[in-house]
Amino acid sequence: MSVLKRIMQFVRAVTARVTVEDGKYISAHLNAEEQKIFFAMSIADQAHSLRTAYKVERLVIEDKRGVDKEFLIRCALLHDTGRCAGDLTIRGKIFVVLITKFAPKFAERLEINGNRELYIYHYHAEIGARQLQQIGLFKEAKIIAKHHAPPKPDDPPELKLLRLADNAS
Repeated sequence: MSVLKRIMQFVRAVTARVTVEDGKYISAHLNAEEQKIFFAMSIADQAHSLRTAYKVERLVIEDKRGVDKEFLIRCALLHDTGRCAGDLTIRGKIFVVLITKFAPKFAERLEINGNRELYIYHYHAEIGARQLQQIGLFKEAKIIAKHHAPPKPDDPPELKLLRLADNAS
């Protein structure tokens, strides 16, 4: 990922907000139990997930494979729920990104020795998938658990579109 893209991520994170219109969008696509999990994320992650969902909507329109739009929007809104507010602060994420890029062996040692921020950063997809399974969203959990895994030729179109939207957001 380019330095410019990382700088843009930082700016978006520190200026993030969820508008009244965003709240209406969330309510239209997530039930009360799903909203509880969504709103447990930091504002920066909520805003990122909203951007991902809005991008997914545009991608579904362009995609000709008959993807379930509502399912994919739900996945987009919930894809980073493994990072609850306070688990990975903006400063912590900067640390994790830099140390993972410039000192990967040291980062690996820190994670093995219990660094929570590194653990959350690397395993939030699986953590979020477990949360979703607990409320019965097994199909969504299956997609979300793999959204940071290396792409495979037989990945479902929903996973491909989620990755594309996530990377663009």
